[in-house]
Amino acid sequence: MNEHSIRDVVIVGGGTAGWMAAAAFSRFLNNGYTRITLVESDEIGTVGVGEATIPPILRFNQMIGLDENEFLAATGGTFKLGIEFVDWGGLGERYFHPFGNYAQDLQGVHFHQLYLRERARRPIPDIAAWSMSAVAASLGKFGRPSASAQSPVRELFYAFHFDAGLYAQLLRRLSESRGIVRVEGKITDVTLRPEDGYVQSVTLADGRTIAGDLFIDCSGFRGLLIEEALETGYEDWRHWLPCDRAVAAPCANVREPDPFTRSTAHAAGWQWRIPLQHRMGNGLVYCSDYLDDDTAEQQLLAALEGPLLADPRRIRFTPGRRRESWSRNVVALGLSSGFLEPLESTSIHLIQSGIARLIALFPDKRFDPIERFEYNRQMRDLYEDIRDFIILHYKATTRTDSPFWNRVRTMEIPESLAHKIALFEHKGRLFREGNELFTTTSWVAVCLGQHIVPREHEPAADALDEKLVAQALEQMRLGYWDTAQKMPSHAEFLARIAPQPVSQTPPSPPQAADALPVFSFAQDAPFAPPGSPV
Repeated sequence: MNEHSIRDVVIVGGGTAGWMAAAAFSRFLNNGYTRITLVESDEIGTVGVGEATIPPILRFNQMIGLDENEFLAATGGTFKLGIEFVDWGGLGERYFHPFGNYAQDLQGVHFHQLYLRERARRPIPDIAAWSMSAVAASLGKFGRPSASAQSPVRELFYAFHFDAGLYAQLLRRLSESRGIVRVEGKITDVTLRPEDGYVQSVTLADGRTIAGDLFIDCSGFRGLLIEEALETGYEDWRHWLPCDRAVAAPCANVREPDPFTRSTAHAAGWQWRIPLQHRMGNGLVYCSDYLDDDTAEQQLLAALEGPLLADPRRIRFTPGRRRESWSRNVVALGLSSGFLEPLESTSIHLIQSGIARLIALFPDKRFDPIERFEYNRQMRDLYEDIRDFIILHYKATTRTDSPFWNRVRTMEIPESLAHKIALFEHKGRLFREGNELFTTTSWVAVCLGQHIVPREHEPAADALDEKLVAQALEQMRLGYWDTAQKMPSHAEFLARIAPQPVSQTPPSPPQAADALPVFSFAQDAPFAPPGSPV
């Protein structure tokens, strides 16, 4: 440490973003010098977005020392193998976006290229039949692969569904047990340093003043520091992502929880369905140009599978991002940084990525501009990467049944996305640049699921013997099917690993991952198994 080292970090706001930041800082800034203070007010509620996640959440939980089984018990969590999309490509259609990869490449040729070649030659099942995660999800099965797994189960990738409020409470207990100081109070004023406009302190309603060197803005959509104090500016993406409203309501479970999220397209938006252990999370995301708030709420309530557990919550948002996620000595995380609708469950990942990048580029009191520039560049690229992938779901549709779908189907799209679609339409080519979040599997799943089918395949695929490729594909497909049949049901697996009630004590140190439990058979499949043998 030296005289330039950051001594006081102040996190403004709690919720998921604030307590994720606190938990990470309690692990990586626990140096005996830096003090972490989190300021939040019980008077101000949180939006609570992010009940569904993507696989990188596993790394974050491991990084901060959460035991996976205790985490699931404390948050009412379930496993997630991907997302089922209903009525997106066209009415009456569905497809599955799985975690993990499609089968295995052969002799350096991407699997999806071989699949495209076989599909052009003969009728074959949907490509989801070659995904371990998709096949397991179709049967309502789950098994956590052990490090030494040799069967196709090693190709199963997963994330979680969980109660975002309970997750924040868990992270609070963990953070406070490691020395994070929580201050209760509503911020009424922000003081800027006159010499450079950096944030000097925040003032609470009772007159207390909290000063800091580095401030983390987790104040939600309003952006108390990043926008109201520093006037950073906001990029509005409603011309590409016209949905600007949501209504959310939990209901009781009426069946065992599925190991996947479901997204069902509606006439003016889409509905999410997120199964937890103790309830079902539901929400309708919609465009206010085509649907009013009262009608949206009525549509959501009419679609609930079980009894309503709490009053519906209405949320207004502007899709887009802050022009800078880091301005002067303020770093915005979560909704303060921007908002992209939860279609691909990226809200918590954006928080996680912002935290990881800040730790990697952690400044000192001199705040070197190059660190700030690099952070903003990386976060901008991440937001735009996710933006393009979400736009793809709207653009790639055959639906003509409503003004909303006619609008998004015919809209101009970013050049970066148009280029990617054109490459795929020609010969199924996909190239990832830099640290793009979504893999080839993700792009293939959505493109094929929503009728973007390449006119040809790569010439390299023709170099492989047709008979041997056909045999290899069938062997892999049957391997996934047989493995999934032997897995326990999702509910059985949860009962074995997380039977204890919600914990109110700090979580235990991480333990070794459980081995895959003894297999047994599941109940009825939640949707048609991909490529199931007749």
